[in-house]
Amino acid sequence: MIIKSIELADYRNYDSLVMQFDRGTNILYGDNAQGKTNILEAIFVAATTRSHKGSKDREIVNFNKEEGHIRTWLEKDGAETRVDMHLRKSKSKGIAIDGQKIKRAAELLGLCNVVFFSPEDLGIIKNGPAERRRFVDMELCQLDGVYLYNLNHYNKIINQRNRLLKDMYLNQGLKETLEVWDMQLVSFGTKIIERRALFVKQLNEIIYGIHRKLSGDKEELQICYEPDAVQEAFEEKLSSARDRDIRAKMTSVGPHRDDFSFLVGGVDIRKYGSQGQQRTAALSLKLAEIELVKKITGDNPILLLDDVLSELDSNRQNYLLNSIGEIQTIITCTGLEEFVHHRFEINRVYKVADGNVICMSTEGEKQTERAADIQERSGTE
Repeated sequence: MIIKSIELADYRNYDSLVMQFDRGTNILYGDNAQGKTNILEAIFVAATTRSHKGSKDREIVNFNKEEGHIRTWLEKDGAETRVDMHLRKSKSKGIAIDGQKIKRAAELLGLCNVVFFSPEDLGIIKNGPAERRRFVDMELCQLDGVYLYNLNHYNKIINQRNRLLKDMYLNQGLKETLEVWDMQLVSFGTKIIERRALFVKQLNEIIYGIHRKLSGDKEELQICYEPDAVQEAFEEKLSSARDRDIRAKMTSVGPHRDDFSFLVGGVDIRKYGSQGQQRTAALSLKLAEIELVKKITGDNPILLLDDVLSELDSNRQNYLLNSIGEIQTIITCTGLEEFVHHRFEINRVYKVADGNVICMSTEGEKQTERAADIQERSGTE
């Protein structure tokens, strides 16, 4: 699957934008805060219905407007698909596929798989467990519609149960209804635990070889799933925590408190790893994500690299760029000098400035030496 083009209207700092993408490597360069990341975000929203930043629709619609639009043209095996997304500040978004409205946003997921890699992702190992859960959830929701269904219902039940726990503070008679929510929480929660465990197993089968190569055959990386409660004991642990939950007015047990550890030589690099080890593990994780999408779907994802090359040393840059292969890739950067020493094809280059996008080169100008020429010319404009 590739994205052929995108049209934006009243999205972030774009009043109107139409862009065509090459099926190979596309470079978007320009100064910071000009709108490069907004284009990648729009592609991600069009594929997953959500911003990679966690932004709400009211935040991504142009500040002075009430509504915004994203239209993407996708292509797979010669067949085109159009996805229209209507964003509204005060209502839920509307989505249509080839002109047919869909009732649930979940119907869109899996149509186009994307892998987003930003500098923030380099901190996924050392940062808090919420970021690691978010990584797992975002990928599984693209790959597994059943997981998405279970996760949505689990989150709704958590909210309902927490609301009930707060209401019980003033009305102890509501305690009898807690059992109903607990049964549903266990039902959906155990399915989430089971799928996350399988996901980690699948990742480990791929990430082992990737990390060994990235570390020069010096390190072996293993991801370990740390469920807050194992499937068999979830119901018992939730029941044991009931009095504590009532006092705290919140649910303290369940997969919403899961974590994932990263071991190198048996050492947990979340706590004891060097920054270099943590960054290498994060890069391995993203590259494994790409390979897992290929394995499960039989199709290449679209790779979105948001100014991440400047955060990597030359060895990690080379490994990442050499791993792109046949994957359609859209890269943002502040300057083309990052690509001068890399011998890989650049199929299309865009300059982004203040919400305006100018195509600087197309398929005939591919090599990185050409990218340096473009950089030199743009500096004299």
